[in-house]
Amino acid sequence: MPLNKQREPMSRIPQYEQLIKEHKEFIQTSNKPSEKFNGIVQRYMNPVVTAAHTPLHWRYDFNAETNPHGLERIGVNATFNPGAIKWNGKYVLAVRVEGNDRKSFFAMAESPNGIDNFEFWDKPVELPQTEEPDTNVYDMRLTQHEDGWIYGVFCTERKDKTNPDTSAAVANAGIVRTKDLLTWERLPDLISTSGQQRNVVMHPEFVNGKYALYTRPQDGFIEVGKGGGIGLGYITDITNPVLEDEKIINHKVYHTVYELKNGLGPAPIKTEEGWLHLAHGVRNTAGGLRYTLYLFMTALNDISKVIYQPAGYFMAPNYEETVGDVPNVLFGNGWITDEDGKVFIYYASSDTRCHVAVSSVEKLINYIKNTPTDGLTSRASVNAIVDLVNRNNEL
Repeated sequence: MPLNKQREPMSRIPQYEQLIKEHKEFIQTSNKPSEKFNGIVQRYMNPVVTAAHTPLHWRYDFNAETNPHGLERIGVNATFNPGAIKWNGKYVLAVRVEGNDRKSFFAMAESPNGIDNFEFWDKPVELPQTEEPDTNVYDMRLTQHEDGWIYGVFCTERKDKTNPDTSAAVANAGIVRTKDLLTWERLPDLISTSGQQRNVVMHPEFVNGKYALYTRPQDGFIEVGKGGGIGLGYITDITNPVLEDEKIINHKVYHTVYELKNGLGPAPIKTEEGWLHLAHGVRNTAGGLRYTLYLFMTALNDISKVIYQPAGYFMAPNYEETVGDVPNVLFGNGWITDEDGKVFIYYASSDTRCHVAVSSVEKLINYIKNTPTDGLTSRASVNAIVDLVNRNNEL
């Protein structure tokens, strides 16, 4: 080629302009509150983040020379279970993105208002690896800790090398930290003696000079066995995260929505009344496992002491939310509290898409303190209704 001859610019795939236009219109779709409202939490009509929200340049090779037919190269199957944080005035989610290849990774998506217009950052999170690479990572909880770091605690999954079953896996808690959500420092994985760990969440404050972590010890990758329940343990040095003094603070209970297993969602919210916790509970049904969300509160001066816990679930899948890759599941591991007390609860339905529901600290405290506790029998449930009827009749 002569030195003075310039290379012709590469052309883009034929449908490039149409793809960009449709994607932009989709991202900018406004979200509206659902008509049904129980006074506690306001759902919204549209999911806030779906597979269709992922950037086109993650999925398409735009070069017409290498992709003359304009084929999608890398497919995205689902976006779900987001961690959440308010950052530089924006509502930012650490989304679990699952590709068509079944591998999950983290990617940040931000919104100006918390309910729509969520747009992914340019590239996914390039997560640093330990000596033994993660096979799969998911369900990051973000905690803005008083030590000045933002911590991301997530599930790291690797093959169980002691078991020849190709589906056998080992789960543990991976830990990263950052000060800008862009550059992440990988710390050693959680060191625990209580079996496999999932749903591990960092408390936002020191407790007696130590880091406090909520845990969910279990015997196997899926089966909790003799484990289960929401635990609490402590770490002296986060760069050598040995879990100490772990004990269960929120137990599984027969014939409840958390009969089979339970786990904490996001880091708790500090209120004047106590620490507000969002968790998921799992029960078995003839149609498979059912995941719902519930709330409880622990004491300000003793985070291991549950002081309020309403009966039953706080949120359960509505009909549309029951449909997806793993049906009948709600899972929440991110929420954001605004300065005015408004609470944005980010949750996923059926391991497929992300939603938002909005409440307030005031409403959630009222719900937790004044909703009857679980009496654990049918008659006790009837008694609670009769008591409410009698009090209403006195008005």
